[in-house]
Amino acid sequence: MLDYVILGTLALHPMSGYDLGKRMDGPGRFIGYRVGLPQIYRTLAKLTDRGLVAFDVDPRDGRPAAKVYRLTAPGQQALLEWAHSPYEPAPRPMDPDFMLRFLFAGILGHDIAIGILRTELEYRRAQRHDPMSIDELVADNDPIADIDPAWAAHIMHTAHEYGRSSMTAYIAWLEATLAEFENSHPAATSAS
Repeated sequence: MLDYVILGTLALHPMSGYDLGKRMDGPGRFIGYRVGLPQIYRTLAKLTDRGLVAFDVDPRDGRPAAKVYRLTAPGQQALLEWAHSPYEPAPRPMDPDFMLRFLFAGILGHDIAIGILRTELEYRRAQRHDPMSIDELVADNDPIADIDPAWAAHIMHTAHEYGRSSMTAYIAWLEATLAEFENSHPAATSAS
């Protein structure tokens, strides 16, 4: 996935590996995907070897020169192919893969973003309508002597309720975002 995070970020703006790391630790931290600088540099080297990115050396006053990476034509093609490939939601709700796909594939087109939203929403609605009852899990418990069964059941119910309410809020966000995108004209969204 890091390949496409880097390709998508470079599609927006050329930058150094260090700047990629700062972006992921800064504003990018809210997409739920963290990666260290060594992994970014290894991935940039791999993408350079594959011809998907290229770099220019930027001399910097009083500091070491920086390699500023940019997307190549084959890199653009790889990003487009990934954006148009089928999106398969992860079983875990709110998995970072959705937000990464939504962000870095969705920027390539209105219809791509809508398709990703529809797929995620359909999957999460089906998942919500087929829940395992927490009571079934609690009834099967045979805890060790140090665990109070009533307290364990209370903790499990509370955690389950957190998950259900998070899923409900997530589905509401998906529905609202999809409705907004379906009711907006692609040219209007790209102009803002």
